[in-house]
Amino acid sequence: MTGYFIQAFIYLVAAVIAVPLAKRFGLGSVLGYLVAGVVIGPVLGLVGQETTTIQHFAEFGVVMMLFLVGMELDPKGLWAMRVRLLGLGGLQVVLTAAAGAAIAWWLGLVWQTALAVGLIFALSSTAIVLQTLSEKGLSKTEGGRSAFSVLLFQDIAVIPMLALIPLLALPELMGAAGDDHGHAGLSLVAHLPAWAHALVVVAAVGSVIVGGYYLGPLLFRYVIGSGLREVFTASALMLVIGIAALMSLVNLSPALGAFLAGIVLANSEFKHEIEANIEPFKGLLLGLFFITVGAGINFDVLAAEWMTVLGLGLAVIVVKAAILLGLALLFKVHGSNGWLFTLSLAQAGEFGFVLLTYSVQNSVIPVELSQILSLVVALSMFLTPLLFIAYDRLVLPRYQIAKNDDREADTIEEQAPVIVAGVGRFGQIICRLLRANNIPIVALDHEIEQIENLRNIRIKSYFGDASRSDLLETAGIEHARLLVVAIDDRDRAIDIVKHVKQFYPNVWVLARAFDRGHGYQLREAGADDVISETYHSALELGGHALTAMGVHPMRAKQMTWAFVQNEDAHADELFEAWKEIDGGIRFSPRYGELFMKLEEALNSAMHQDWQPPQQEEVPIWTAPAHEGNQQENVKQESLKKHQERE
Repeated sequence: MTGYFIQAFIYLVAAVIAVPLAKRFGLGSVLGYLVAGVVIGPVLGLVGQETTTIQHFAEFGVVMMLFLVGMELDPKGLWAMRVRLLGLGGLQVVLTAAAGAAIAWWLGLVWQTALAVGLIFALSSTAIVLQTLSEKGLSKTEGGRSAFSVLLFQDIAVIPMLALIPLLALPELMGAAGDDHGHAGLSLVAHLPAWAHALVVVAAVGSVIVGGYYLGPLLFRYVIGSGLREVFTASALMLVIGIAALMSLVNLSPALGAFLAGIVLANSEFKHEIEANIEPFKGLLLGLFFITVGAGINFDVLAAEWMTVLGLGLAVIVVKAAILLGLALLFKVHGSNGWLFTLSLAQAGEFGFVLLTYSVQNSVIPVELSQILSLVVALSMFLTPLLFIAYDRLVLPRYQIAKNDDREADTIEEQAPVIVAGVGRFGQIICRLLRANNIPIVALDHEIEQIENLRNIRIKSYFGDASRSDLLETAGIEHARLLVVAIDDRDRAIDIVKHVKQFYPNVWVLARAFDRGHGYQLREAGADDVISETYHSALELGGHALTAMGVHPMRAKQMTWAFVQNEDAHADELFEAWKEIDGGIRFSPRYGELFMKLEEALNSAMHQDWQPPQQEEVPIWTAPAHEGNQQENVKQESLKKHQERE
């Protein structure tokens, strides 16, 4: 028992140390787990032969992953993205698998093994790509959406791949792999004729679908009635494990059954609760699986075959990238989006390890070859962060330069009393408000997309860098009354304010700040009025939060205004104290003291006596003075005419 505790502790320590470090350096959690396995296995030798046994157990994490993938598949959403899903994703898998199989066959492998190799390298890393796209904010781009479509198709394609691989078994390898199937005798279809085997398989799949649709909700309603969360977790695990066992009994992939069950439960009222309970187990088991893969890497093979591994790894990336680039052109994913799509999917993926292990177990790929291929898959995944770095530093700047820097600033044809620098989501609202009041403006921005957006709503705007003094002069800064600085670059915004207040001190400068510190910097630069971009929206939402907690709406409004008044009352003191921090003092006691004073004043203002208005009191509108005089004149004129008639 002590040995198990020590082994578990080693695996967990490796994960806890390596994964956060890998994410901090932008490598992703999957590579963190692989590195952790390499360190505790081949490098330090802390784990040994038990990794193979643990890997079999950890493979259940793949079953859970496919169960969760199935739960995320909304039929309506799939239909909406059918062109990219089936066209882009389907062609990528078919063409890459065919290319990989052809190269493997050309290198001398039998066609069954070559086909399995092609399927393994047709897949990309869902975990690495989706996480990196999300971290870099690229998920909503055209390239990011196209990559997601392909990854989704790949995840679905794993199911038929797992079903196909046992059919490719080589008789000469069965003896070597026979030890891995000591449980193979436990089967419902082992000695059945083909027609009976088929019936049993259909019945098993049908029971998963029908049972999941009708019996699943009844089971979870019954469990929820107990009021015990741990029982709900146990029932979710029971469902996945039971389906996996049933599929194994009929010689089908456990992942197939879990995937079907996930689809059946996709629209269930218990979907999110099931996901929340399964997700931790899936993540832990998948992490353990990747650690065992890293620990199982044979460095003797790497030392002996490093040229082969390196050559095959680069070949995988080049071949996949060529196919992906062609598909990007075919489906009109142009420019930087096409390169993002290409570079993000050019590696092998975590499911490659799964198919590789499954192929060895089913006598399709020899153990010696699997060790080399495992190193190739791992190498391509290790190189993925470099592909994203190449996109960030080589591809993206080139396209941005082509669209922005190589384009000369527009010729400004008119001048206006108001100049707006920066017309993003913040500056656009200012422009619309000014235009609605017939106030002439000159809008400037260095992003052509923002300029085109403004032109689409018929607001006169010009492409150019507002931090350039010559452009500001052309826009009429010398005679302008107001400059609004709403650009997204903190430092450039400060530079613009400094320049304008130095050479054109009579221009009133309004500036958008990102936070309190940036607001102080803008104020120090000379801005006449500074507004934080989230300040008023946060106040509005805070008022709604108070109302939601039972505070009277009028009282909530009074509290938000009290907050503003307290901030304004202490703004100058806080600004002067902040200068100490900006001057190099890491912590200014005076600033902290003043901030606490502000909090005390705010707390006092929040608890002032207030009485809600009585319902009988209805506000009465009173006409303005000029309207009242006009009504009085009409009344006097009418009275005069009446007297004359009499």
